[in-house]
Amino acid sequence: MASMFKSFIVIILLSLISKGYCACLDKINILTARSGREVQGQPEWNVTVTNNCPCAQKLIKLTCQGFQTAEPVSPSILSKDGDTCLLINGNELPAGSSVYFSYAWDPPIVFWPKDSVGVGC
Repeated sequence: MASMFKSFIVIILLSLISKGYCACLDKINILTARSGREVQGQPEWNVTVTNNCPCAQKLIKLTCQGFQTAEPVSPSILSKDGDTCLLINGNELPAGSSVYFSYAWDPPIVFWPKDSVGVGC
């Protein structure tokens, strides 16, 4: 019976690997830098989100607690729902690609990758 259980576990693990199970949150990098501009008296920040995973990622969610902006951000780039922001409408961000947006607020928000789904891993 134990041998059968071990075989079952091995099959499940191999199936996850072959289907491309990707845990890549630590490879989604977010860089925030001051642009030097001000919008409505608030400093502007340029944000770059880069997918350094070996495969595309979709449904990328970022923590964005307290996010506000005096400068509109296109909802097709970043949409806020509570303390979570969805990147590029949940569409795929190819491996090695980046998304850019700017916002104006003080203090700057610390964005962190919260969740994503690997595609074609």
